[in-house]
Amino acid sequence: MTHTSSASTKDKHRAAGVLLHPTSLPGPYGIGDMGDELLTFLDWASRAGLRIWQVLPLNAPGYGNSPYGCLSSYAGNSLLISPRRLVEEGLLPSNAIEETPSSGKVDFDRVAASKDDLLRRSFAHFNDHASGEQRGALASFVIENTWLPDWALYASLKQRHGGAPWTSWPAALVTRQPDAVAVAQNELADEIGFHEYVQWLFFTQWASVRKAARERGIQIMGDVPIYVAADSADVWANREIFQLDEHGEPDVVAGVPPDYFSATGQRWGNPLYRWDLLRETNYAWWVARFRAALQFADIVRVDHFRGFAAYWEIPASEPTAMHGRWMPGPGRELFDAIREAVGALPIVAEDLGHITPEVHELRKAIGVPGMKILQFAFAQPNSPHLPHHYQAQTVVYTGTHDNDTARGWFDQASDEERKTAALYLGVHSAEELPWTLIRTAYTSVAETAIVPAQDILGLGNEARMNLPGEEKDNWSWRLEEGALTDELADELRKLAEVSGRI
Repeated sequence: MTHTSSASTKDKHRAAGVLLHPTSLPGPYGIGDMGDELLTFLDWASRAGLRIWQVLPLNAPGYGNSPYGCLSSYAGNSLLISPRRLVEEGLLPSNAIEETPSSGKVDFDRVAASKDDLLRRSFAHFNDHASGEQRGALASFVIENTWLPDWALYASLKQRHGGAPWTSWPAALVTRQPDAVAVAQNELADEIGFHEYVQWLFFTQWASVRKAARERGIQIMGDVPIYVAADSADVWANREIFQLDEHGEPDVVAGVPPDYFSATGQRWGNPLYRWDLLRETNYAWWVARFRAALQFADIVRVDHFRGFAAYWEIPASEPTAMHGRWMPGPGRELFDAIREAVGALPIVAEDLGHITPEVHELRKAIGVPGMKILQFAFAQPNSPHLPHHYQAQTVVYTGTHDNDTARGWFDQASDEERKTAALYLGVHSAEELPWTLIRTAYTSVAETAIVPAQDILGLGNEARMNLPGEEKDNWSWRLEEGALTDELADELRKLAEVSGRI
């Protein structure tokens, strides 16, 4: 995501990408994983001339299976570990895996139970049969990843307490009294070892995925939510940097105020940071978090970027987001600290929603692109999401994981919105709409164009990934086996060539 004003080099920075979370891949184990189907997808993306693969957060999901409500900012999602790769690496006997239908929606409860059983059998097999090289690799991984002890202990204690949030554990563990922590580490040594092993498996397999993407000229775009879940290893291990009461519960929570879309706003419930204390440490926790994010991806989309300029603070006692207040965020100095520590900022700012001049100023000051969504372009006169308003330093989407599919959106849009879209795009049917939006994104001046796989396939509402505010049936959509055909790849490549994105 390098940017330049030089006319002679401008086109080489134009790129196209696809948005597809790994869980949405087909495969024989109930959920997309880091196995052969992922390599097949990368081959398809390369043929299509796509240079960016965007994923959602890859961390261990918590409540509702949401990748935006993770149990850790560091730990990888164990559901993505490929059973086939475990067999190939001698970490599981071949007769231990059973295949299921290759597509169909993810049944998270069933997959989580079967994958946990499989990983525990793999851990036992490793303890009995691992080579010296494998044991050494695991030992090195444990030493090198300083976040791992907190995660492994948190995950083990959560298991012991039946999945209950850490605030309901015994008081000495809630406050991490050294003696209580030492006793727990001793009693749960085997379980801690298991969680360390699972993370080694995840990051070993993901390193292979990143290598495969690089070999095909594809960058991976990851995702960093601004906030973390209250019930997470992050908050449990770092209570002092969050605004919590003596019991570890949030005093104030995150959200956004009432707007055109919601009369009561959105009360997300995440704990808010103590930016004053973080500033005193030169934002060390955030620096570490960005280092971790760059282990997952080459480029990082920062969710709710506007919260770094100013954030909506809601008293925890309030049932809605109506009675909150704007508070100043850390601003540019946070990103200066991150840049000083890790180098260039390969960031995309998710600057959607109620955006003020100070948010635009912050984004421009740190020199990163913002986002535009074509589905948002036709609901109001002269919308900033209309392509003729774009600056080159922009990432344009037909839609994101939070939107309906392009076809689903057009089917359910108001008559006025459909008329405006038809006039602007020259399209008159839902069938035409997805590829018309793709062509519009590709031919815009935005340096990067990202398209969800569902729009490439022209799918409707049934393929929606997430409906914000709903707790059921989100995140479970999967590709049909073979749906991404060579013909589709060739059409995308032609479009990339004619629009200067190859």
